[in-house]
Amino acid sequence: MAGTVTDETLADQLARLRPAYERDGAVCVRGAFSPEWIAALERGMEENLAHPGPWAKHYTAEGKPGHFFGDYCNWRRIEGYREFLLHSPAAEIAGRLMGSRKVNLFHEHVLVKEPGTEEPTPWHHDQPYWTVDGAQVCSLWTPLDPVARDTAVEFVAGSHLWGKHFAPASFSDSKPREGTGLEPVPDIAGNPDKYELIGWDLEPGDCIVFHGLTLHGAPGNRRKGRRRAFASRWTGDDVTFVLRPGYMSPPPPEDAPPVGAPMDSDVYPVVWRAA
Repeated sequence: MAGTVTDETLADQLARLRPAYERDGAVCVRGAFSPEWIAALERGMEENLAHPGPWAKHYTAEGKPGHFFGDYCNWRRIEGYREFLLHSPAAEIAGRLMGSRKVNLFHEHVLVKEPGTEEPTPWHHDQPYWTVDGAQVCSLWTPLDPVARDTAVEFVAGSHLWGKHFAPASFSDSKPREGTGLEPVPDIAGNPDKYELIGWDLEPGDCIVFHGLTLHGAPGNRRKGRRRAFASRWTGDDVTFVLRPGYMSPPPPEDAPPVGAPMDSDVYPVVWRAA
């Protein structure tokens, strides 16, 4: 089972942030992870980059500057990821902010933008991609490098409360996936003054926790340093497994729970329970 939040300051911070999480759908937790946990993720990410998994993506076209790399669902084979997901405070942070009595691991997702990368992360929200149904769904976006506000992921505050599911966007060309029956994401990049956009300068050890329906996107990385991020995905008490029409990412595994069943299973293990 996951490690426990024993630092009173971190526990107090989570209690203070929970109303903002419920209102805005995204909050920044400062100093969430010790240097040892960040080092474990760094080791895991270098292994991942050297040996990509079957779902790895290279979003930067040949001949263009930088490199935008993404991969997911490798936690069973990469020790650094596995140790972090099962034993760091990540699951408890998710559970306390969601107000859930238990937390299941859904998957992990790494996103690396090398210096000079021009490709943005398109505006989207996660849950329409995913095989989960329910309100207690969140991600922890954990940077492994210092990330300035103008390079970090940003969010449309309160968009998780709109009651909308938008079509998943392709990370390759930002176009909506076909066959979902959902409307495209609004043109947030072209109309930023219409929305309350929130984001933060980040240091390794910080993390952003955001709801599965909170709209978010990120620019390219025109700075001199790398932008490595490890996103862990979590579900809570009310979440059940679902199959969606059209595009699903990650694809449903063969050993997934039945449709409509709780997530509790070998493939989506319970990592934390409230005392």
